[in-house]
Amino acid sequence: MFTGIITDIGVVAGTDGGRFTIASRYPASEILPGASIACDGCCLTVTELAPAADGGCQFGVDVSNETLACTTLGDWAVGRRINLERALTLRDELGGHIVSGHVDAVARILSRTDDGASVRFEMECPDNLAQFVAEKGSVALNGVSLTVNAVSGAKFGVNLVPHTLQETNWADKQAGAALNMEVDLLARYVARITDMQRQ
Repeated sequence: MFTGIITDIGVVAGTDGGRFTIASRYPASEILPGASIACDGCCLTVTELAPAADGGCQFGVDVSNETLACTTLGDWAVGRRINLERALTLRDELGGHIVSGHVDAVARILSRTDDGASVRFEMECPDNLAQFVAEKGSVALNGVSLTVNAVSGAKFGVNLVPHTLQETNWADKQAGAALNMEVDLLARYVARITDMQRQ
């Protein structure tokens, strides 16, 4: 489990089919093989680990064809910056919302507009996920926990403050960019319970 609070921006250092090597500032001594790390919102398992000269590490992850097809990972290339978050521990502050790292679909940015020091983004998600997006609710996009500002059908808006832009890869994102989207876990279960009650 994760919180959607990004703790590092990693860089794709190598690709080989369904295997990626990611460079990170995380110290190798703090990560064990088998650890879960959310990479642009996808929960991936560390399969290889090596310390780096700068005090960080490079870690390897294996990705299934299903994940490549249902997320943005199929577009990853060497040099791409990705949001990283290590798994939640019981002593961590829950600053965002509960995120599983299981991507539901790919959303697309429709527009990017400066709003003072902040930036407003309008996105569009697949129609089948629109019911899970609510004004003032939460959504994880590329692993970042964000508050939904407005909703109109499958379109919705979020507002990123300067800190979020600086500490994540959202500074790179422009209209047309694809994002890994995970809907709020509570919204999913409420919808399921409501559907069962109607049957």
